[in-house]
Amino acid sequence: MSVELSLLFWSTALLAVYLLTQSTLYRVQHGVAHAAGPRDEEPTPNVWTARSGRALRNLLETYGAFVALCVVVELGGHSDGLTQWGAHIYFWGRWVYLPLCLFGVPYLRSLVWTVAAGGLALMFLGVLL
Repeated sequence: MSVELSLLFWSTALLAVYLLTQSTLYRVQHGVAHAAGPRDEEPTPNVWTARSGRALRNLLETYGAFVALCVVVELGGHSDGLTQWGAHIYFWGRWVYLPLCLFGVPYLRSLVWTVAAGGLALMFLGVLL
């Protein structure tokens, strides 16, 4: 199994951590009864619930590209140093991003997001070259 496909596999754990963080913080704020209901009227989220929701949405905005690039690299036989570095940079950058987002760390959070997005760009370039 290629490095990229291995990281794609482990990215499901990353996704699970984002989902569990968001859903746990949501339930802590609103209660299990509200979470189990139809949620027709959403109360204003507190800072933790809002940040975890934004972090999850942010991950999901780039996750599809990571999945697609990993599949293209694997099926096309394009795995090389560039795509492997790119996959590692994206994967580990997304792990670092979550706590930075939750604790509201400015600038560094944006820098980590940019670096992780750069990992996707490296993977894209690796397929093209």
